[in-house]
Formats: sequence, structure tokens, C-alpha cells
Amino acid sequence: MKKISALILICLYTMSMFCNPVINVAGLGIRPNTFEDVTEKVQQAIESCRNQPQAVLSFPQGRYDFWADNATQKEYYISNTSSESDCPSKVKNIGLLFEKLKNITLEGNGSLFVFHGKMITLAIDRCENIKIRNLSVDFERPTMSEITIDECYPDSLIASVHPDSKYAIVDNRIRFYGEKWEMNDNYFSILTDTITGTNVYTSWDPVCYAKVTERFPFKLKFENDFTHTNYKAGQTITVRRHIRDHVGLFVNLSKNIQIQNVNLHYMHGLGLVSQFSENLNYKQINISPSRNRTIAAFADGMHFSGCKGHIEVDECIFKGLHDDPINVHGTYLKIEEINTPTKLTLRFMHPQTYGMQAFFVNDTLTFIRSNTLQKTGYARVKEVEQISPREIRISLNQSIPEEIIAGDCVENITWTPSLRVNNCRMEMTNTRGLLVTTPKKVVIENNYFYRTGMYAILISADANSWYESGAVQDVVIRNNIFDACGYNLYSGNNNYSIAIEPENHNRVKNHWIHRNIYIRNNVFKVYDNNLIFKARSVDNLNFENNSVENIPLIPLLESQSGQKENNVSFLLDNCSNVRFHNNTYKLSGKNTAVKCLNMRKSDIKKSDSHLTINIL
Repeated sequence: MKKISALILICLYTMSMFCNPVINVAGLGIRPNTFEDVTEKVQQAIESCRNQPQAVLSFPQGRYDFWADNATQKEYYISNTSSESDCPSKVKNIGLLFEKLKNITLEGNGSLFVFHGKMITLAIDRCENIKIRNLSVDFERPTMSEITIDECYPDSLIASVHPDSKYAIVDNRIRFYGEKWEMNDNYFSILTDTITGTNVYTSWDPVCYAKVTERFPFKLKFENDFTHTNYKAGQTITVRRHIRDHVGLFVNLSKNIQIQNVNLHYMHGLGLVSQFSENLNYKQINISPSRNRTIAAFADGMHFSGCKGHIEVDECIFKGLHDDPINVHGTYLKIEEINTPTKLTLRFMHPQTYGMQAFFVNDTLTFIRSNTLQKTGYARVKEVEQISPREIRISLNQSIPEEIIAGDCVENITWTPSLRVNNCRMEMTNTRGLLVTTPKKVVIENNYFYRTGMYAILISADANSWYESGAVQDVVIRNNIFDACGYNLYSGNNNYSIAIEPENHNRVKNHWIHRNIYIRNNVFKVYDNNLIFKARSVDNLNFENNSVENIPLIPLLESQSGQKENNVSFLLDNCSNVRFHNNTYKLSGKNTAVKCLNMRKSDIKKSDSHLTINIL
């Protein structure tokens, strides 16, 4: 009898695991494919989950439309977005807001959510255990405008405007507009080439100030001087305003968030921004354009600022961005005033990052010398006072180190994450592929970096410009393919696949910023001058079991071929315990060398017989 009772209990428990309450939005009067504004009704549906543990909010498959007019409005200060002059108001329009909720799943069932106007599509604020899955996101009128060049002459241009890019001709000039917005100043432009898979910087001025005549709808003639442009027939000019007044998706002060099988076809401003959140699992997220457009994200694809716990980015696609696919960092705050030995006034320094709390009671911080990036002691936060959006005053459990002065910085090391980026593809971006600065364990593996405009991977840390922290302590880069990266840096002899480049302006003997970086079992496909990686201020740097091979020059760079010097493949500056072992080089007889600055022979070891070491 006891065995039967136990079996029944096990069965009931198992059934409960698979019987979460399902709230079908159709039962709340929300139907797909009506093209009506469902914003308010969907927000009510989200609220209906508040008192239903493990609720699944289910959308029958179809299209759902959301307008900014009826969106929830909330004030958010978001990292790396806009300055006081760019965007004084931080009030955002939010299509779907999950606020102070727990244990909720949004099940899209393959639906398409279409947004109208400038807005954050979905925000998760102070939540726990939220799952978003199986849906696509797009904008009826993206805030990116695109024209494709059909014919290009010295004095004129024939181009086709993408049907999603609404325009008018006013006083013989083109004016783009959208749903309650217009774009007539502060242009930022990128030239995309879907044939070569490249994005390069360009000027919009020749088109902006051209005399325009309409041959027929969406087919225009531009008359101006085009002799000094880099335009070619078949390329697409993509243009937007530079102000990041919203973001795509926003995860704020939340924990245990899963986003899976989601297509993000366009995001206004930064893309998926995660800020001061913990344990994030982003899987099978496809950030790529739809409807034959070339750009999917106004800026970064995924941006992580001040997060902790573990970040997992798995099986994601990043294609067609105006900035970096992934950026993971913290924020250095400058010491503006030492009020007492245990009290500091801190200031957010970068124009686009401010207003967040940045420190919480019981957080641990480390002191940073701003010019050397040296860590000098630790302390625990006892009190936090937000003086203004730019200034924070904190009280500590102990006195600051004697050598720390006003102008130095602090780093919150409690809010630093471990990171794994796996099985992702990054392409069609004019900037880097992956930026990472966190002291916790980092694994970057099984990814394909295809023609990123700048470094495929950048490890930086600086306390003078972007103020993005901090120094890495354990990074593994393995089983990746780096394919023709860095073409936007080609003319400056700087087109490395990987750059480890902290901004420590003063070098300190026997002090290194980054430590324990392992680059193993990767394939590097390089062209012309064979630049592979550069590193500065690293202790314990290993380059092992990698394959390096020549590939044909990108057509974009053919006009510069023959002008390049045969530069060294590796550039090291002030590094220690460097090891090159068991790598293969198929470089058509070209020189393969390591140039070492501010180093001794004993700092570097190699077993690669064809590798030349030059100590300067």
C-alpha cells in the first residue's frame, strides 16, 4: 500500500510539472492578424499572470501589432545610450512590460510582433524566472532607411528606395519619415554590400544635399558631385539618426532570464540590453534583417552592462548591425571627491552612460589607478546615496588606500559575470564581433566570425574614454573560425583578428592588466599582410594548435593591394609568459614574425619553427 501511495505522489508531482496554467490571449479578446493595436490588451494579459505561479501566456500563431501611442511609459537610464543633450528625457515607450513578475513564460508559438513608432519592444524589469520564446519581432517602419544604388556616375546617382523606407521630396531634397518621427539631421551612414558581405563607413552628405527627382515611386535620381564617394552599383546606403533614444529589448535588475528561438528583425537604438541582471540564457536568437533589408540593429546586437552570475549566448546569429554583435562590460566610475577616508563621491564619466544605481549595499569594489589600471585594494559598500543622475556618494567599511586620489576610479566587482559564447555566427557588421571585459571565466568557442569590419574579438578596459571595465583573468578562445576580419582597419595596418588592448596610458614594471588568455584550436583565414593578433599588458598568453592560412583578398580591398608592407603577424607589447606552440602556418612563404616591444627574450617561448621573434 505504501508503494502505491508513493507512486501516486510521484505521478501527481510529475503531472504538476507539466500542467502550468496556460493563459491563451484569445480568451482575453486578443486575436492575431487583425492589424489592430493590441498594446493595452496585451499589457492587461501580462498583468493577469501576476498571481498565477508558473503561468504560460500563449499567443496563437499570427501577427500582432503594437503602437507607441498606447505603450506603457517609464523612465529608464540605460547604459551606452544617450547623453543629456542627445536625449534629455529618459521616458521610454514600452510595448510589452514585465515588471516585478516571477515564473512567467511568454509563448509566441511562432507569432510575429510588429511595432509602430519608436519604442522598446519588450522590457523585463525587476523580474525572476522569465522565459520568452518562439516569436519574431519587426517594425512596420524601421528607423533605418535604405537605398540601393542602381547606377553611379560622377555627377548623378540612380537609386531604389526600399519600400519600408518612407520618404518625401521637399525642396528637391529627400526627407525620410516614419510613424510620428522624421529624420532630417544628425545622419549616420553605413554602406552595405551583400555580395562581399561587408559594411563600411560612408558619408550621407552627397545624397542628403543632392537635387532629387522621382522617376517613379521609390526610384530616384540624385544629382550632385559623387566623384569622392565610395559608392558602387549594387551597394546599399543605410542611414539613421545617431541618437539612441530607445533600445530593442531591455532586461533590468532581473534574475534567471531565458530568451530562446526569437527572431529580432529590427531594433531601434541599442539591441537587446541587459543591465544589472543575473543569470541570462540567450539561445537561438536570430538578429538579422527581414523583407530584403540589410540592417537589423540600429547599434549593438546584445549589450551586457554590469551583470553578474552567468551569461550564456548559444546558437545565435548576428547579421546586419550598425555596431558590435556582443559587448560585455562593467563601468568604471571616477572618484570626483574623497569626502572622508571612508566616503567617496563618484561620477559617471561617459556621456552616454549615467543614471544607473551602479552600487548596492554589500557590493565589493576595487580601486583603480586611472592611468595604469592597477587594482589597489578592496572595500565593501555600506551605504549608497544617488546625488544626481551623474553622481553617487558611497560609504565604505574601511578606509581607501593611501595612494588613491581624486581622478582615480572604482570598479564594482560584485556585478561581474562569467560568460560563454558558443556556436554563434557574426557577420555584416562594420565594427567588432565580440567585446569582453570581465574578470570571471570567459569561454568563446565554436563561433564563426565572418568579415567583421574590425577585430573579431576585442579585450580592452579603459578608465579614460568609454570607462568600460574590467581586466580579464581567465579567457579561453577555442575552435572558432576567423574569416577575413578587420577590413575596415586595413589601410592602417591594423586588421588583426584579435586585439587585447587595455588603455593603460602609463606602463608599470612587472604589472600586467590582463591575465591567462588561451587561444587554442582556431582557424585564422587572413589576407595580404597576415595580421593575426596583437596584445598589450598580458601575463600568461598562449597561442596553441591554431591553423593560419592565406585567403584571397576581399574585393573591397583590391585597389589597395600591393601597397601593404609585409607586416609582422603578431604584435606584443609589455607581455609576459607568452607561448606559441604547435601552430600551422600556410602563408605562401610570407614572413611570419612576432614583434615584441618592452619585453625580454625570456618573456616569450615558442616551438613553432617558422616563427621569427623580434625583440625591439
